[in-house]
Amino acid sequence: MSPPSQERLLIIDDEAPHLKALCDTLTEQGYATTGFTSAAEALEALRRAPFDLLLTDLMMPDMDGITLLRAAQEIDPRMVGVVMTGHGTVNTAVAAMKQGALDYILKPFRLGTLLPVLARALAVRRLRLENELLQQRLSARTHELESANKELETFSYSVSHDLRAPLRTISGFTDLLISHLGDRVDDESRTYANHVQNGVKKMNLLIEDLLRLARTTRAEVHRMPIDLSLIAREISEKLQATAPDRNVEWIIASGLTTVGDPGLLRVVLENLLSNAWKYTSKIPHARIEFGAETQSNGSTAYFVRDNGAGFDMKYADRLFGPFQRLHAESEFPGVGVGLATVQRIIHKHGGRIWPQAAPDQGATFYFTLPPAAAE
Repeated sequence: MSPPSQERLLIIDDEAPHLKALCDTLTEQGYATTGFTSAAEALEALRRAPFDLLLTDLMMPDMDGITLLRAAQEIDPRMVGVVMTGHGTVNTAVAAMKQGALDYILKPFRLGTLLPVLARALAVRRLRLENELLQQRLSARTHELESANKELETFSYSVSHDLRAPLRTISGFTDLLISHLGDRVDDESRTYANHVQNGVKKMNLLIEDLLRLARTTRAEVHRMPIDLSLIAREISEKLQATAPDRNVEWIIASGLTTVGDPGLLRVVLENLLSNAWKYTSKIPHARIEFGAETQSNGSTAYFVRDNGAGFDMKYADRLFGPFQRLHAESEFPGVGVGLATVQRIIHKHGGRIWPQAAPDQGATFYFTLPPAAAE
């Protein structure tokens, strides 16, 4: 079978008749051959022009095939080599393969034996070149993505930060206007002013969530031992204090510890427990649970579970995108950034997060940490 293209063979054999016969035979098979009886001349030719494969005699007077192959690969690290040897030097041929030769053939050889060896060696070279090209493309693409992400994070942080100043101006001058007009403000005008102030408050919440998302993306993970149960209990007490009359059964498992970033994992529990608090607000006897389960593979999955509004699992893939919501704001207020923040934190720790839910039957959010981080 002829090679797919004119692949260039550099052939070295100190026996001139044998070299000529080999070059002529392989040329007839479709290869572009260049032959030398001198190793030094072959190396000089390699410096002047590229070759795809080096086919060299193993035992030569001026330079043995192993030394020649090493020198050739210093000139072209992608060079593949095949050595030719007699029956008495098979061990030396094996040693040549340990030094970088891809294969060897025994003298005297038949064409049916030689061609498959050359085809395999050239196939390896093509794979190496393709892999190198893919690595270069992957590296360039990774660099582009990293640059784009950094620019996006910087833009998000800057815009969110700079939006606060005009909002403070709007809020402040609205208050001043109402105060200045005093009793001259009619009910309709006061209603409009309240709408403005409510819009400012909502925008402030959105900016705060965007800033938190940007900070989370930029933050480095500093691992240390953490008591997740203690953090969850502190968060539950703060939430209950905002509405002491709400009938909520809190079930916080004890002794759930891990290794991770305390600040970032606190954000995870704040978001998940706050969501459970929010989506059980219309339940007469709400129940919110924080615990852990052992998965089938032996790993630990932490969870936050509630018996609130729940959602249809066919929309679950939308949950972790920024500004994605499954409930109308008139039902449950929010901007839909919290779960996106949670997912990024869990991924930064090397874990994953997923939900289980059903409409009006509550929701459970599971998250894992890798074995190296969770003990």
